[in-house]
Amino acid sequence: MYQALPNYLTIKQSTIHGLGLFASKRIPQGTNLGISHFKEESGEFENNYIRTPLGGFINHAEVPNCKKTGVGSMSRIISLITLCDIEEGEELTVYYTLYKVPT
Repeated sequence: MYQALPNYLTIKQSTIHGLGLFASKRIPQGTNLGISHFKEESGEFENNYIRTPLGGFINHAEVPNCKKTGVGSMSRIISLITLCDIEEGEELTVYYTLYKVPT
């Protein structure tokens, strides 16, 4: 069954910008949160990536608590991984890099 967000994440008003992703329970360091973007070559989408709800609501931070990681040999799928333990109620953030993914 498809689930837009893991059951330990929720969308709420953010002090960073608009809406953001928040932990509804403690999330350990190194947790794979799931797919945030996937590449679509049709040319219909910005930078040829489609955002999932996970990618659409995570906000930017200069010192983030999550990172993007490429999945597969051509990084057609981008997942988010926690960089530290994230406490219940804490907003999840990533450093925006215009869809560049570390290889």
